[in-house]
Amino acid sequence: MSDKFKEVPVEKDTKIMFRKETKLGKYDVLYESWIWDSVMAESFIFDDKDIENLSDDELILMITSSGILGAGSRVLINRSDSGYTFVNFNFRNDLK
Repeated sequence: MSDKFKEVPVEKDTKIMFRKETKLGKYDVLYESWIWDSVMAESFIFDDKDIENLSDDELILMITSSGILGAGSRVLINRSDSGYTFVNFNFRNDLK
């Protein structure tokens, strides 16, 4: 993993299923698929410095335009104090 994403925090009890550094448009992102408390979802994680001038609506439009968003999926954005912004989507809770 590159230095840019080596400090991405993982919440306790979250199991990372897949993780890969990639690009979303011109932005470096860390893509993750994860499970927490019987919920499976995906995330694009951005370094805050890269997107400091983007609004939440612009981030949502970027995710929507990427084609990865499932039908009817909501997008949740968490601009944490960790230095990273988490854009979570494609939630499923039918794993039981």
